[in-house]
Amino acid sequence: MKLSDQAVKKAKPDAKSYKMADGGGMYLEVMPSGSKYWRLKYRVAGKEKRLALGVYPDVSLKDARARRDEARKVLANDGDPGAVKKAQKRQAKIAAANSFEKIAREYHALKAPMWSDHHATDWINTLEREAFPKFGHCPLAEIETPDILDILRALEARGTFEIRARVLQRVRAVFSFAIGSGRARFNPAAGIGREVLAPIPKVKHMPALEASEMPQFLRALAEYQQRAKSSPIVFAATRLLMLTFVRTGEVRGAQWGEFDLDVALWVIPAERMKARQPHTVPLSRQAVEVIRALQPLTGHLPALFPNRNGEGAVISENTVLKVIENIGYKGRMTGHGFRSVASTYLNNLGTIRPDMIEAQLAHGDKDQVRAAYNRADYMEYRKAMMQFWADTLDKMEKCGKLPKWADYEPHGANYRAAEVIPMCA
Repeated sequence: MKLSDQAVKKAKPDAKSYKMADGGGMYLEVMPSGSKYWRLKYRVAGKEKRLALGVYPDVSLKDARARRDEARKVLANDGDPGAVKKAQKRQAKIAAANSFEKIAREYHALKAPMWSDHHATDWINTLEREAFPKFGHCPLAEIETPDILDILRALEARGTFEIRARVLQRVRAVFSFAIGSGRARFNPAAGIGREVLAPIPKVKHMPALEASEMPQFLRALAEYQQRAKSSPIVFAATRLLMLTFVRTGEVRGAQWGEFDLDVALWVIPAERMKARQPHTVPLSRQAVEVIRALQPLTGHLPALFPNRNGEGAVISENTVLKVIENIGYKGRMTGHGFRSVASTYLNNLGTIRPDMIEAQLAHGDKDQVRAAYNRADYMEYRKAMMQFWADTLDKMEKCGKLPKWADYEPHGANYRAAEVIPMCA
């Protein structure tokens, strides 16, 4: 007699376990604890076996019968449903061990000791945020190119093209690692190129003046500084931007503890740099004078350029921009534009080493050989370059004869040897 839902539900535990048959070899086993298990009794090669079909009520009577019928189909084809179930469990275990997230974390653990702390953290955080929620639990063999494209399309829709590039690169790396370690056969991210991705929008560059416009700009700034009633802190920040090539945020957040004025050096810590690497800035005589003039005003505080509202804040990102606007250069120049002016002028001279200019701008260098030399910063060369630039600005403001780099350039064995270092194209 077949079981009913009501009979299964009302079955009570006894001192010993007992069975309630449903037909076709299936029965419900009721345990003294009250637990109820679906079982299937069957024979293979004359040997009696048992197959667990699930636990009631998680597996209903209807579901248990469906599982019984599937098992009997295996028997009808001379198979062993118990062996099939074991094989499926084994495959599921293997698949879980080869999930994208597990392999990605293994790769991260392998590589992190060779990376900076910032890069290692950013690497895994990107996948945790963008990839793991989508297919982190999936076995590598089940992840296909469209799955990865779905993530990239979502990032495009958000306008985060830089993150899109990181996700694609990191997913590719995980699959390459899995292939190399024998746990994947193909890389579904390998064929995703620019032909299937949305183009990156063109960057709108910050407005910047031509070198020929700088003399008038500098005189306008000097005149405004003399008549303005605002704090000299703002003008000091503007001058330091012009004299150091650093980014606006790096000047705004400058701390007194970062400076050694006796040796004319400013070391910006990694956490305040875009590339998350510490950056040493040689200071010209003029830059040191600007900073020393600030000491009576803000030397008792942590920051060089504190916000007048106090509470540890620094001047806002629009402070320098407001000065530029007030002297009539709105839309033509920005604080960031000073980097462009300096870089363009110095590069156009054709006599200053381009890698020294790049080092001062704190731009990354993909040439490993040259990067090794840049770790020493070529400080003597860069100090000379910064003094040359400061003197050039002074001459521009006064319409004097511009200095020549040949009068500043260091000459010695180190710099002659440096000329043979391969340069990036």
